[in-house]
Amino acid sequence: MSLNVATALVSACHSPELLAPAGSPTMLRTALAFGADAIYAGQPRYSLRVRNNEFGRIEALAGAIDDAHAAGRKLYVVSNVLPHNSKVRSYLADMAPVVALKPDALIMADPGLIDLVRENWPEMPVHLSVQANTVNFAAAHFWRKIGISRIILSRELSLDEVAEIRQECPEMELEVFVHGALCIAYSGRCLLSGYFNHRDPNQGTCTNSCRWDYKLKAAGTADADRPGACSSTSAGGSAIGDWLLEEKERPGELMPIDEDEHGTYIMNSKDLRAVEHVRRLTEIGVDSLKIEGRTKSAYYVARTTQVYRRAIDDAVAGRPFDPGLLGELEGLANRGYTDGFYQRHHEHEMQNYLRGHSESGRSLYVGDVIDWHPGRQLALIDVKNRISVGDRLEIIHPSGNRLVALEHMESLDGAVIRVAPGNGHRVWIPLPAELPGAMLARFV
Repeated sequence: MSLNVATALVSACHSPELLAPAGSPTMLRTALAFGADAIYAGQPRYSLRVRNNEFGRIEALAGAIDDAHAAGRKLYVVSNVLPHNSKVRSYLADMAPVVALKPDALIMADPGLIDLVRENWPEMPVHLSVQANTVNFAAAHFWRKIGISRIILSRELSLDEVAEIRQECPEMELEVFVHGALCIAYSGRCLLSGYFNHRDPNQGTCTNSCRWDYKLKAAGTADADRPGACSSTSAGGSAIGDWLLEEKERPGELMPIDEDEHGTYIMNSKDLRAVEHVRRLTEIGVDSLKIEGRTKSAYYVARTTQVYRRAIDDAVAGRPFDPGLLGELEGLANRGYTDGFYQRHHEHEMQNYLRGHSESGRSLYVGDVIDWHPGRQLALIDVKNRISVGDRLEIIHPSGNRLVALEHMESLDGAVIRVAPGNGHRVWIPLPAELPGAMLARFV
């Protein structure tokens, strides 16, 4: 069967799983409410997210699994650490109560830990983490032989390469990332954080050093001669480069770096946004589309899950891609967007509508609906960012979003006000009663 025929058949019947992140029970419940088919969460010791992780207690993880299963969804436990010896020795004892909770799979990367799991709990499905850097069908075949049921492919693959692996490995479940942070290292295997402050990304303590505030300085300036500055020449005295890199919080620690006429690209990648490729990934037959972001906010999970849910549903139903989805993602904190390696060259028409809809749909998260007063017909808002009378607001809710103009606002004590400056304030505004837990964004 040709690839074109195969993908056409897949597109007619296949709906990929939408997999959302959770670093807390609140994020998990939000993801479920906004349409995620599955959630992934992990314990700090054995997953690569130590900070902003509320699943260190087994009771919290048990509650998450119960919540997902009660909703008819799945929960995968992330256990993708690349462990040193001490963690290997404690792994089986620590994971036994986790496996007893019956998560739907473990997400793993280390061959040694995978072998331990396969020996001790052969019935437990194992998904191969992106940390394992799978980029070809031969590797996929190898992992299937030792019992892996799903492979999370490396972010470095193009759409055509993903399609080829799908065709060569029809029996293997495939998962890809479609949204979230990108690393400057190969699928997250980075040592920059460990180099700067001895916090190893491969043990879950990454400080996102690639995203710090760096400045370029010309070599040979007065700054380069300050105590503590790195030398701009090699041991033999030859010049390494014309530029030195200085991080904001480490003044005087100047590191050699090269830059060409296009700039320097070793730091601070843009964020992945591949919503425009959901249809192609669905046609290819990818089994799961994954959103990165376990350390992000509930608002981030709500927005991304809602947008990618609609993109998947449109693709499966044969509806054309809605460019407005791009703008809805612009309201999230981001460092600029890229579709990564999926497509190397873009048509001008595609670039134009990507930019146009992103700019026209920009919004800012401004608050949460936390209560409603039936007598006054007003909703109590926990303000997160500045909000003013006259603002155009989007109400974000699992039942569907709606647009309103903010025409009236009151303080907690009932005084009419025009502006709530930002975080730490609570105000009353007119909203319908049927929007408990809604989030608000204003267009900018």
